[in-house]
Amino acid sequence: MKINLDDLTRRFLLGETATRPSVRAYVESVIRIIEEVRPKSQRENRQLSVAKQHLQEIKRLNRKLEEKITLLEEQVKILEEGK
Repeated sequence: MKINLDDLTRRFLLGETATRPSVRAYVESVIRIIEEVRPKSQRENRQLSVAKQHLQEIKRLNRKLEEKITLLEEQVKILEEGK
């Protein structure tokens, strides 16, 4: 099988091969950014703490949703096979 490097390079440069980041990746990125912020006051420290807690909750809920979607996709596949 011959690989067309010109086509491969063009798709890479145009971003056609890249997939969009998942919600989990976005949340992880925001968590890393927040952890690098240095609060200047107790108020800012509390706000960052609450923001981290909210992001952890979003992460947990997203994981539950992903599990539910996977389960539902499997159920749909089983139902389609039964037809």
